[in-house]
Amino acid sequence: MSDENRQDAGMEAVARVRGVREQDSRIGLKQARAEQQAHEMRVDELRTRLESTGTGFEVGPSGSYLALRSSLDALGAAVRAAEVELSMSRTISEAAYAAWELDRARLAAVEALIERRLAARRAEVARREARDLDEMAVQRWQRNETERDTA
Repeated sequence: MSDENRQDAGMEAVARVRGVREQDSRIGLKQARAEQQAHEMRVDELRTRLESTGTGFEVGPSGSYLALRSSLDALGAAVRAAEVELSMSRTISEAAYAAWELDRARLAAVEALIERRLAARRAEVARREARDLDEMAVQRWQRNETERDTA
């Protein structure tokens, strides 16, 4: 196996590994965003419940007032806990996006390097073909000149 072929095989292996990493981080990003969306929906649901619960206790036994207040306190605590979870899931989503972006950039760099190498090889082949055609043209011209001189 030539050195050039080994380098190509090595770069292709690096590209495959980087591709797998990019795909894994993209899957992780999708999962993080789905979890963030679920937390957002939970916060919205709890806020809606809290806002729709009447805060106006007008008349009734003090036990009813205490029960309402206790349930509102619990609902408020649930909203705060859900907001903390949402904040954490946003942080995780941002980190997952940064990881995916980095993996995508690394993959693009390897792919660009492979493409540049291929373009350089194509250019080298074109130069060799042009040189060979020039040599053939010179040989043909010399043959024609020699034939004309002997005739």
